[in-house]
Amino acid sequence: MKRSEGVTALYPGSFDPVHNGHLDIIVRARRVFGRVVVAVATNVGKQAMFSTEDRVEMLRAAMAGQEGIDVQAFEGLTVEFAASIGAGVIVRGLRANEDFEFELKMAAMNKRLHPEIETVFMMTSPEYAYLSSTLIREVTGFGGSVAGLIPAAVEARLARLPKPRP
Repeated sequence: MKRSEGVTALYPGSFDPVHNGHLDIIVRARRVFGRVVVAVATNVGKQAMFSTEDRVEMLRAAMAGQEGIDVQAFEGLTVEFAASIGAGVIVRGLRANEDFEFELKMAAMNKRLHPEIETVFMMTSPEYAYLSSTLIREVTGFGGSVAGLIPAAVEARLARLPKPRP
């Protein structure tokens, strides 16, 4: 596949915490687009495990050495942030039907707000189809191992969190 060198793609999310399914989408998006901006959202509707700054730092550590991938924090509407950085595409990962319904509505609203910005859906690789940040937080909260499912920088941060009581 020929890469669209002149196209900046935005891959937004809360990434709380980032996991290997996210990294898979980022790397695959970079194969398609000239530049990928990973946008860490400050989601006021969610209680975050990690601060926005921590999530940005962990993503930057996970993406270290990868050319054409930038990590930034943002607030507000994703499509407005995409327009502000000149992104022509918003990349979204899909795992299951539930993701599709939500993402379809979001893509339609984004298209209404900024018709010039396209949404591209990438199917999650099968080995990550079950993985979510919520699941990582839950397993970790009960003292379970998520080794191999998250980048080393995230594993180190999780190890520093207080351990659950029996």
